[in-house]
Amino acid sequence: MLRKILILEDEKLNSDRIKRLILQIRPHMEIAGVLTSVKKTVDWFAENESPDLILMDIQLADGLSFEVFNLADVKCPVIFTTAYDEYAVKAFKYNSIDYLLKPIEQDQLEAAIIKFEHTAQRSYQQSPSIEELLRQIQPKEYRSRFFLPYRDGYRKINMEDIAFFNAHLNVSYANLFNGEQVVVPQVLETLEQELNPKNFFRVNRQYIVHVNSIEKVDNFFNGKLKLKLKNCADTGVIVSRTKAPLFKTWLDY
Repeated sequence: MLRKILILEDEKLNSDRIKRLILQIRPHMEIAGVLTSVKKTVDWFAENESPDLILMDIQLADGLSFEVFNLADVKCPVIFTTAYDEYAVKAFKYNSIDYLLKPIEQDQLEAAIIKFEHTAQRSYQQSPSIEELLRQIQPKEYRSRFFLPYRDGYRKINMEDIAFFNAHLNVSYANLFNGEQVVVPQVLETLEQELNPKNFFRVNRQYIVHVNSIEKVDNFFNGKLKLKLKNCADTGVIVSRTKAPLFKTWLDY
């Protein structure tokens, strides 16, 4: 039976919501603690018995929570949470009970807990492949620049100079903050994997936007959002209804 759950979450609104949802789903459950950093988590494991389950946010106040596995003896299963569906989600499923995409919904959390309970009935043991998991989900190196053909030579374009990417007629463009537009060889699907999700968000099939390119966000019909971007001729870049909650969470991070 699931008795104790440890929560790793550095945003109070999120941790308060998670606690409420847990107590609605399993009123008997004891919340062993709410920790906000890698250091506090490592210290906690040094002084306390292992909980039955950890609900672990990926990005904590002082780094990625994966560091905890290197610094503490974690013997219980984990449900990862993340604000970014692009953020190595496949790797999380490799050795964890499940992952949940923020904002966490009650039915999703309940399904993950039920999955844990079924696993626990089979006498869960920590997989020896945790090292493989860590190798897969160590902090990813994201693209920092482009080196592109230009006139009779080449030019370097740094990522911080790019306001947004867009695609038109199967051609991808990097649109700079200075208003210049440059063709890049990658399709948006490839760029989406190469860009740091802290700075870039794919709002729809045609646009990936930098957080600093967003001048205005308006509500649009049917739960969608409409964006105004710097130096963008398209005055109505639309965020779909399904992506709108994730976009707002990303923008508020």
